[in-house]
Amino acid sequence: MEAPTYAHVILGLVAMGISILIVLLAGKPSVRPTKFQALLEGYVRFVRGMIVSNVGEKGVKYTPLIASIGLFVFFSNLLGMVPGLEAPTSNINTNLALALIVFLYYNYEGFRENGIAYLKHFFGPVKVLAPFFFLVEVISHIARPITLSLRLFANMKAGALLLVSLVGLVIQNPFTMALSPAVLIFIIAIKFLAIFIQTYIFMILSVVYLAGAVAHEEH
Repeated sequence: MEAPTYAHVILGLVAMGISILIVLLAGKPSVRPTKFQALLEGYVRFVRGMIVSNVGEKGVKYTPLIASIGLFVFFSNLLGMVPGLEAPTSNINTNLALALIVFLYYNYEGFRENGIAYLKHFFGPVKVLAPFFFLVEVISHIARPITLSLRLFANMKAGALLLVSLVGLVIQNPFTMALSPAVLIFIIAIKFLAIFIQTYIFMILSVVYLAGAVAHEEH
C-alpha cells in the first residue's frame, strides 16, 4: 500500500506564506505608493469592484476574504510552474478545503444577514411545490463546494499533465526540438493564462454565492 504524501499541504503552506509576505511587504498605504504598493492596491480595487458589482456596497466588508482567497489560489497555481513541483490546487483536498470555507462562510452570512428568513429561498415561490424546491436547493448548495473544487482541480491537473507531456514530446522528437523555444514559450503562455483564469473563476463564484446568500429575501 502506497504511503500518503503531504506535498500539497507543504506547498499550500508555502503559497499561504507567500501571500502573507506580499501583504506585509506592501506595508501601510502612503501618499506616494511604490509600484509594488500600487500593484497590490490595484488588485484590491479590482476585488472590491467585483464584490460591489455583485453584492452592492454592503459587500465591501468581504474584500479581505475574497482577496485572500485569490492570492492563495493564484500562488498555489503558480507553484505548479516550478519544475519538479505540483500545484497544491492540483490536489482535490486543497481545493475542497478552500471550497468548504466559502460554503460555510456564505451560509453563515446568509443567516446572519437575513435570520431564519434565509431559508425561505430554499422553498421556492410556489408553496405547493415547496418540498420539491427544498430538495433541489439543498442538493444544489451541497454540490457547490464539490463543483467548485473539482473545476479547479481538473483544470490545474490537466494543465500540469499537458505541460509534462508536451515538454517530453519536445525533448524526444528531433523535429519538435528545432521548434522547442517557440513551443515552450507558447505552452508557458497558455499555462499562465489558465492560472489567471482559474483564479478569477474561483473568486467570482465565491462572490456570486455570497451575493445570493446575503441579498436574498430582503422584503
